[in-house]
Amino acid sequence: MKGRPLRFTPRRDAGLFAYERALAHGGFSPVAGVDEAGRGACAGPLVVGAVILQGGRGRIDGLTDSKLLSPARREELYAEIIERAYAWSAVVIPCYDIDRIGLHRCNITGMRRALAALDARPAYVLSDGFPVPGLDVPGLAMIKGDQAAACVAAASIVAKVTRDRIMVGLHERYPEYGFDVHKGYVTRAHGEALAVHGPCPEHRFSYVNVGRALRNNGEVAVGEETEGEVSGEGCAEGARA
Repeated sequence: MKGRPLRFTPRRDAGLFAYERALAHGGFSPVAGVDEAGRGACAGPLVVGAVILQGGRGRIDGLTDSKLLSPARREELYAEIIERAYAWSAVVIPCYDIDRIGLHRCNITGMRRALAALDARPAYVLSDGFPVPGLDVPGLAMIKGDQAAACVAAASIVAKVTRDRIMVGLHERYPEYGFDVHKGYVTRAHGEALAVHGPCPEHRFSYVNVGRALRNNGEVAVGEETEGEVSGEGCAEGARA
């Protein structure tokens, strides 16, 4: 592989594009970032985003952890990412897959699927929090990667905006839960709605608070049980800019 070997780790105060610059200097280009949204929720899907920001046109001001941005600013940056990224993708993993095979396995499988869905093959992968095993390219798991690397921050925004839009849509079907406000996360209002109404089909029945609400309301969740890996439902592939 062409380029100079990496001889240092970029300082966090060197800017969000420092990791991509250092990796390109070492011959690793393009670099993909991958991150998820919805890991801490008890309702709704898990969404994984992957983004490659390549060259000067890929530099987007204001990127950071999606949770630190206002909803309006996230939407603005999402539009910029979709327009200017070299490649992007989003994968949606439904709640019943999380119940069936577990959250962490869904997270890792979703990251692999999101990276595979990119229109360009990355030479290096930066992931937020968790390493992604099974890739045929090198990668680095970064603590708070969405605050340290631009491509990971972009991926977090793609994942968060995609999931928030899904949860707003679910609010129209299940308005009693307030999904448009808390997006399926555990809040006092969400807990009170679960206590009164019991869980809906979009809740994660393997979670303790949802299971408690199910038992207290005397309801039984009915669904088809399937075997194997995470299903392919809800995969929204991105495109080269």
